Amino acid sequence: MTLFRGTVVDAPDDPFSGGAVRAEDDAGLLVRDGVILERGAFADVRARHPDEEVVDLSGGLVLPGFVDTHVHFPQVRIIGGLGMPLLDWLEKCALPEEARLADEAYAAGVAEDFVGGLARAGTTTALVFGAHFAPAVDLLFAAADRTGLRVTTGLVVSDRLLREELLTTPERGHADGLALARRWHGTGRNRYAVIPRFSLSCSDDMLASCRALLDDVPGAWFTSHLNENLDEILTVRRLFDCSYTETYDRHRLLGPRSVLAHNVHPGDGDLRLLADRGASVSHCPSSNAALASGVFPMARHVQHGVRVALGSDVGAGTGFSLLKEGLQAYFTQQQLGERGYPLTPAHLLHLATAAGAAALGLADQVGDLSVGKRFDAQWLRPSPGSALDVALRHASGSEAALARAFALGTEADVRAVWVDGEQLRPAGGA
Repeated sequence: MTLFRGTVVDAPDDPFSGGAVRAEDDAGLLVRDGVILERGAFADVRARHPDEEVVDLSGGLVLPGFVDTHVHFPQVRIIGGLGMPLLDWLEKCALPEEARLADEAYAAGVAEDFVGGLARAGTTTALVFGAHFAPAVDLLFAAADRTGLRVTTGLVVSDRLLREELLTTPERGHADGLALARRWHGTGRNRYAVIPRFSLSCSDDMLASCRALLDDVPGAWFTSHLNENLDEILTVRRLFDCSYTETYDRHRLLGPRSVLAHNVHPGDGDLRLLADRGASVSHCPSSNAALASGVFPMARHVQHGVRVALGSDVGAGTGFSLLKEGLQAYFTQQQLGERGYPLTPAHLLHLATAAGAAALGLADQVGDLSVGKRFDAQWLRPSPGSALDVALRHASGSEAALARAFALGTEADVRAVWVDGEQLRPAGGA
C-alpha cells in the first residue's frame, strides 16, 4: 500500500445540481492495487497505517486525472491552424494531415506524440477520434496501452465528400472496425468506439453500418460531430432532409453511450432528443473560438438536462490542457452575459473530470478521488516563483486556489500523473 499526502481537491457532486468543491489541505489517500482505500486527514490515516510508504505531494494541488471527451489522434502535429472556418480548415489543414497516416511509420510517430501530449497535460482518460486507416488505429491502441492511459477510440469512417484516400465502404468499415474491436475492446484499459466522421461525410448506408457494428461489439461507444458550423448544418439538412441530430437518431445511434462533439447551434428539438436518449455533449470551447464556429449555449443544455463534459478537440483546439479549456469555457459564458451560465471553479473541475467520467460510463471508477475509486490523479506543482506558485501560496482557500489553477495553470505545471496508482513517465514541470 502507498499513502499519498497533499492538498486534495475534487468535485464529485455535480455543481449544476448544487454540488461544491471538496478539498482537504493536508489529506491522506491510502492506495492499494490502484484503488483508494481510505481518505481523510493525513495525521489520522498515518496513525492507522504507520508503516506504509508515504509519497509526499505537499505544495500545489492533487487533482483527479482529466477526462478529455473529444480529441483527434491524427491532428496533434497541426495544432495552430488559425484563421479559417471549419470546412476550410478541414480541407487545408486537417484532412491532408490525416491522409498521411496511411504511412504506418508516420502514424507510429504521431501515436507517440499524441499519447505523450495527453499524459503531459494531466489527462488520464480520453475519448479519441481515431484515424481513417485501421493500421494507424491499431498503433494508437498499442501506444495507449504502453503508456497506461484509459482510451476509448476506433476507426473513423466516411464514404463521401472527403479526400478519396480517406473514404471506405460501409462493408469494409464494418469489417475493419470489428477486427480492431476484437483485438482491443476490453484489452487493458482500451475500449472501442464506433466513429462516423460526421453526417456530412456519411451516407445512410454508412450510418446503418455503424449501428450494425455497435450491435456486434457489446459495450462499444459511439461518437461523432454535431451542429458545429452553420454551413455544415445547412448541408446536412439538404443531404438528409432532417435535423443533424435526427441523422444519427434514425439509425439508433443516440443513447447513454453516445458522445457528440460541439453542438454549438442546437434547436430545442435537438436538445430534447439528446436528453431523452441520455446522450452527452463534449464542449470544445477553444476549438469553437479558433474556428469561429459560435458560442456554446451552456444554459440551454443545462435547462434541457443534457449532460456536458469538456473536450480539447486537438488539433482545431489549441492544446491538450483541460485547464485551458475550462478557462475558455468560463470566458465564453461570461461574454454571453445574461444568456450565459455562471461557471465557478467547481463547475470547471467537474466538467474536466467527473462529468467526463460520467459521459464515458466510468463514473464508478474515475473522475474524483473518493474511497473505492481508482487512483487516477495528477499533481499540479508549479515552479517556484512562477505566477501560479505565487497565486497558490496566497490563495484564501481551496475554491480560490482552484480558480488560480484554471486561470494560470499549464501543462508545465503538471509535475506527475498516475493511472491506477501507477505513475506515468514524468509529465512536465521541473
